[in-house]
Order: sequence, then structure tokens, then C-alpha cells
Amino acid sequence: MQPIRKLRCQTTPLSSSHFSLIGNYYINDTKIAKCHLPLYSSDRSFCQHLLINLNMKMDVLKFQDRFLNHIEFFSSMAGTVLVQARDLAKLCMQLEFAIDERRYSDAWNLYKQHMQIEGFPRKSIVNKLLTGFTESLDSHWLEKAYNLVEMAIEESRQNLLQKETLVYLSFGLAKCGLPIASSTLIRKLVEMEQFPSVSAYSAILAHISQTAHGAYLATELIFEMGYLFQDNRVDPRKKSNAPLIAMKPNTVVFSIALAGCLLFGTTRKAEELLDMMPRINVKPDATLLIVMAHIYEKNGRREELKMLKRHVDEAHNLTDMQFRQFYNCLLTCHLKFGDLDSASHMVLEMLKKAKEARNSLAAATFMVDSVKNGNKSEKLEILLEEAKSSSSSSIMSYEDFSRDQSSVQLEAEAQEMLDKLLAKLQMHVELIITDHGILQPTERIFVKLVKAFLEAGNTKELAEFLLKAEKEDCPLSVDKSALVHVIDACISLNWLDQAYDLLDEMRLSGVKTGSSVYSSLLKAFCKENREGEVKSLLRDVRKAGIQLDSSCYDALIQSRVLKKDTYGALDLFKEMKESKLLRFGHYKFDELVKGCEWKGEAGLMAKLLEEIREGQRVDCGVHDWNNVIHFFCKKRLMQDAEKALKKMRSLGHTPNAQTYHSMTTGYAAIGGKYVEVAELWGEMKSIAHATSMKFDQELLDSVLYTFVRGGFFVRANEVVEMMEKRKIFIDKYKYRTLFLKYHKTLHKGKASKFQTEAQVQRREAVLAFKKWVGLF
Repeated sequence: MQPIRKLRCQTTPLSSSHFSLIGNYYINDTKIAKCHLPLYSSDRSFCQHLLINLNMKMDVLKFQDRFLNHIEFFSSMAGTVLVQARDLAKLCMQLEFAIDERRYSDAWNLYKQHMQIEGFPRKSIVNKLLTGFTESLDSHWLEKAYNLVEMAIEESRQNLLQKETLVYLSFGLAKCGLPIASSTLIRKLVEMEQFPSVSAYSAILAHISQTAHGAYLATELIFEMGYLFQDNRVDPRKKSNAPLIAMKPNTVVFSIALAGCLLFGTTRKAEELLDMMPRINVKPDATLLIVMAHIYEKNGRREELKMLKRHVDEAHNLTDMQFRQFYNCLLTCHLKFGDLDSASHMVLEMLKKAKEARNSLAAATFMVDSVKNGNKSEKLEILLEEAKSSSSSSIMSYEDFSRDQSSVQLEAEAQEMLDKLLAKLQMHVELIITDHGILQPTERIFVKLVKAFLEAGNTKELAEFLLKAEKEDCPLSVDKSALVHVIDACISLNWLDQAYDLLDEMRLSGVKTGSSVYSSLLKAFCKENREGEVKSLLRDVRKAGIQLDSSCYDALIQSRVLKKDTYGALDLFKEMKESKLLRFGHYKFDELVKGCEWKGEAGLMAKLLEEIREGQRVDCGVHDWNNVIHFFCKKRLMQDAEKALKKMRSLGHTPNAQTYHSMTTGYAAIGGKYVEVAELWGEMKSIAHATSMKFDQELLDSVLYTFVRGGFFVRANEVVEMMEKRKIFIDKYKYRTLFLKYHKTLHKGKASKFQTEAQVQRREAVLAFKKWVGLF
């Protein structure tokens, strides 16, 4: 065997070629491991080594081919990137041009192309697109802009959105009548700690408060913002808190939200907002004082109104219209509680002061003050006309909006919208008018007082009140006095005993009455065959020396004939003949009434008839007990509140929505009383089926909030179903936030294999609620 030498391997250059590549791609000298060929005696060994050499050369050639292929690939990819970069730049340029030229359809299509290629455009283009859509003030493009913002927030691209742009978009949504989207943007800004200033969002709240849904959302927004400032949580001395403090609600914002609540009937929600004011150190101005009076009147808070009276009397900048509104509220509240003494005293005081003002130099002073304060009735008409004629077809440009750093224009617009809301509110004032700054009662308050006195059976007090009013008001004639009209109305309603009692009071007071009243009452007694009253009334007529008309004699004679009292009928006929009465005399009174109605002045009698026939009897006891229960709930004395509710039922007073709202909010305030609210809910449903009690938005919303807070989702879904069935607005954003705050991890994982039927039901209820609020 031949000796085998060790192979000595070393690195030998294969080629010194260099490749010049596109894009700075290159390769160094290629070297391969090559073995020096040893010497062998046999040809076979030589051939084997030659084959190895050839294979190595083939490997190098393959490597070169693969490398060249990679170079071609990278070259084509770089070209594609460059083309796409040029296309995106062109796309962005076209998008900006489309926005500038207000070609919003083209702009939206270009935006979608950009999203498909690269995703969101750069920050400046996104904000320009949003402001362009907002300036269009078209609901279609505003919704597109809102959806774009939602997508950016969901994908955690909030850095693309500017605070001013979102405030401007929210303002546009509010002007276009999209309160839910507008309020959601404000909430998102607060969540991102991009706090809008109060002067900026006040105009937004003013616009969304023009609708029922918007007014409710405006109240919720102020609650959420005010919560941040309650009990001095924010230190104003820290400079870092300056943006947050600039967001603090002021009197204008409160007035806007409260006026909206009043117009759309959510006054209990408004009262909760009033309770927040002292906790965030907001002091009411003159406008807010009057709005508070309206809320207290609607909710039956008479004691609060009496306390408010001192502040109103001491206020130096109230106009005559504002005084009129306050005393209208106080007077209405007295009537609501059946306090006829206080109500009649107020009316007599107004008549007395009006008489003194007319007969003294004070009238001149009142007139001067009225001129200084402005003619509010004329201003009211102008504001109402502007409210009808004004349209939301224009909005300030974003350039003007961004230039106004202090939001002066928005603040002025908010004040203008507030004036329009207050003008609508003033239309509900009907019990008091002002004449040159002098408060005077209207005919409507006399009608309501008369009705209340008659229902209470206080005919003596009614007569005394009307006679005193006549002395102050100085009627032109006896037949046109208020008392005569009231007696005529009682006769028309067949309340003959009340009419006779009032007539007796007039006679005993020494007030002479015309024949028309006696004639009407005598004919009514004859029609009812009440012979004893007819004889008694005839004695009064003859004693007073009153001459009856022929129609009255006809009725008396006819009643005698029907009773077969021939001699009595003959005596009456002789008496009529001796009086030389004309046959057409009995038309006088009827023609007078018809003439008044034809002129559009139905007078006290017609208005009283309408009020009694159409109006419902007021249960004053319900208002009294509601106030007692509300007081205990506000002080968190729920055991006393429960006792008061039990006593209320025992006295025969049926609890209403206000009663249950106070109890629900009271339980919610002390916390942990969710079972008690569930029991109340069952009671409410049973009463609603048996009586005419109506579930309103405020009651159902408070019940729903308590159930969600406590995790009673089976009951919560019942409330949701009822609200949706009755088409009552629900603030889903609030309940989504509430769920995430207290029940975020509830039933998040897989269900256990071993569950009771009750557990399965609760899980299904939770999942149904999560689906309803949009959490999956």
C-alpha cells in the first residue's frame, strides 16, 4: 500500500472580479477553499481529485447566478417603493386640493385610497379634512368626519387629532342637530385630558339644548365636568391645572342646561344640577335666579321658593320681566299646594300696589325704570321671531375659529342662544303681566283661584276675595264685576248652591247686583224644580227692589202651571203686566255674552267654564308628601323616608313618578341599597298597570343607573326594554363608561361547565347588556 500524505488545505483566490451593484449593494472578492493536489501513483486517484475541482467551480458559478437574481429583485423592489412614494405624495397633494376646492366626494375617495395603501394620512391632512367637512355643515360629511375620529381613537392614533379641530367638529355637529356625536367628542376630549375651555363648549351646549335629547346630554356633560371640581378637588394655585380650571362650568353654562331641562320637562334632573352648584362654588346671577324659580315651581319646592324670594328682592339688576316670572312661579306654587290664603293675598297686594302706582308719582319712576330695562315684551317678540327665522346653514370658518383664542365669538353665540331659550320660557308665564314695570294679575289667575275656592267649598272666602279685588280694581259696573261672572259660571255648571251662597255674600256685604244674575239663578232653580229656593230668592229680589225681566217671569209662571198652582201663576202674570216688561228684554244678557265671545274676549265666565271642564282636580296632599319624602332622601334618612311613603299610602295618596324618583336617588346616594330599589321597581310596575302613573325619562334613568351600578343586569335589561319600547332616550355612552368602571372583568373569560340556572341567567344578562352598550 502506498503511503498517503496528509492533505494541506489553504484558502486560494478563485476570482478577482468585482460586481458593481445598484443601491450600494456589493460583494467582496470571492474565495473558496481549494486543496493542493497531492501526487498519487494511480490514475484513479488523479481523476477523483479532478472531479472535486470541477464540482467546486460549478458551485461558484451557481452562486454567481443566484446573487445576480437577488440583485435584480432588490432593484425592482426599490423601484416600486420609489413609485409608491411618488404616488402617495401626489395623492396627498390631490387630497389637499380637493378639500380647498370643497370637492368633498373626491376628497373622501382619495382619503380611502390613502387608507388602503398606507393608512392614515399625516396629521395636517387629517385635521384639514375634518375642518373641511365641518365647514360644509352637511350632516352626511359631518358623520363621516365623526366616524374618522372614532376610528383614529380606536386604533390609538389620537396623536393625529388636534384639540381645536375636535372642538370645531363638535360645534359643527351641534349646529347640525347631532347632539349625541357632538357630546361624545367633548367627552373624548376630557378623557384624553385635552380640556376644552368653558367659553368654547358653552356654545356647543347651547345648540344641543335645543332638542330634548340634547338638553339631557348637556345636563350629563355638566355633571361629569362638575364632578372633577367638587369639594375643591382641583388646586387653582398649580399652573399645571390651568387648562382644567378653564373648563369649569360657569353660570352661563348652568343657565343653558337648566333652561333646556325646563323646556323639555326634565326638571328633577335640573334640580340635581342645582344641588351641584354650591359644591363647585358657582354663584347664581340674576338670570340663574329666575331659572331656579321655574325649577322649584315645577317640582313643587315652595319652601325653596320662599327662601329664593329674599335674593330676588335684594337683586338690583332684575328686569320687570324677570320679576314677573318669579312671582308667577310663586303664585303657581301656592295654588299647587292649595294655599289659597297666600295666593289671594299676593293678588290683592299686586292690585293695591298697582292702584297706588297709578295714583302717585311712582308711576313716572316705574316708567323710567321700564325704559332703562328695555321693553321686555317687545324684545321677547323679536327674539322669538329670530329663533323662528334663524337657520343653522352657516358656521364660522376654521380660520376665524382658530384665530379667536379666547373663544369670544363662541361665548357671544352661547349668550344669544341662551336668550332665545329664555324667550321660549317666558311664553309660559300667564298669571301675571307688567304694565310700565307694575305687576298686575291676569284674568287667568282669577280663574284658577275661583276654581280652587269652589273645589274647596270656601264660597265665603271667595266672595270676600272677589269683593276686595273689586274695590282695588274699580270695575266699570256691577254687572261686569268678577263676582257676577263667577256666579254666572256656577249657574252654567249647575252649581246652584255655590251660586246662591255667593249671591248671599254679595247681598250681606252691601253690594248691589243687577237683575240678570237673579234672573239666571231663578230660571235655573225653576228648571230643577227647587221650589223652596225659588221662594227664598224671590223674597230677596223683592226686598232688594230688583226688577226681573220677562224671561224670568215666563219661567216662574211655567213652573207654577206645572205644579198646578193656578193662583200663583196668575199673580206672577199680573206682576209682570204691571211692570210693563218688553217681551224681548230677556235677550239682553245672552246677546251681551255672545257679543263678548264674538270679539274674542270670552271674559272671566267663559275662561272659568273652560278651566273647570278641562282641568283636573289637583291632589295637594301628593305635593306635600313628595316634599317630605324628598327632604328625607336628600338628608339620606331613608328609614324616615320609608315611613313617610307608608303614611302617604295609608292616607289614600297615590305615589307618582316624583315620589319614586326621590326614593331611588336616595337609595343610590347611600350605596348598597340595590335590593330596596329592586323592590321599588316591582311596586312601580304593578302601580303603572293599575293606575295612570307614567314612567318618565328621569325616573327610569335613575333606576337603570342604580341597577347597573349594583350589577343587577337582569333588572337593568328590563328597564332598557321598557325605555326602548316607549322610545325614551338613553345615554349609552354613560352606561358603557359606568360598566367599564365597576364591572370591566365581569364574565370576561369562558363560562364554567358547572353552573346553576340562575348563574346562567345572570351571565346571559351581563352579556346582553355588554352587547347593548357596544362593548362587543
